Amino acid sequence: MFTLTINQTDSRRDGDCVPQLLKDLRHIPARLDFDRSVEDEVQGIVDSPDQAVDVALVALRSGNWFVGLGVGPVNEPLPNQIKDASGHGLVYARRAVDRLRSGRDRIPVAVEGPLPDIASESEAVLRLLGHIVSSRSSAEWRVLDLLTPGVRGQQKFVAQELGITAQAVSKAMSRAQWAEEHAARPAAARLLSLILEVR
Repeated sequence: MFTLTINQTDSRRDGDCVPQLLKDLRHIPARLDFDRSVEDEVQGIVDSPDQAVDVALVALRSGNWFVGLGVGPVNEPLPNQIKDASGHGLVYARRAVDRLRSGRDRIPVAVEGPLPDIASESEAVLRLLGHIVSSRSSAEWRVLDLLTPGVRGQQKFVAQELGITAQAVSKAMSRAQWAEEHAARPAAARLLSLILEVR
């Protein structure tokens, strides 16, 4: 399983961002729903590495969060609430987010698990993806939020929806490295899945 512990970077400056993050994550299926665990922290558990990548990038988009990702088992049966869960996956996620809080990482995502070398490699790929996602402008996000990966011929629809040209949509996609992000996501997920293959 994949556990995420997500801490707000500066709640004094930014106020309570937990409700917005929970709203942003609601479309991602979770094994144990994302919820506030304490004050400015959100935790949740997902089954697939693709979902873990999705959650991490949603949180990194705003620049308001430290994202700790733990790969490992969680004690079953799972409780009804994340705050009552236990297991190695949660320990790894806590270790990851604590490491971020004590450092000055530009892209605040960390991965911990039973295979440190592979965890480090998956962390590096997630940081590259996080850099792409967190560097986008609000104008680029207005375009990208209307796109669905893998569907052809969307530029014309998005252009009509936003009242801009299809060329402007294409330029926004190119500047935002949308194709590159979606091409690299499976690599991050594959590396995360390899951590679970420890014997």
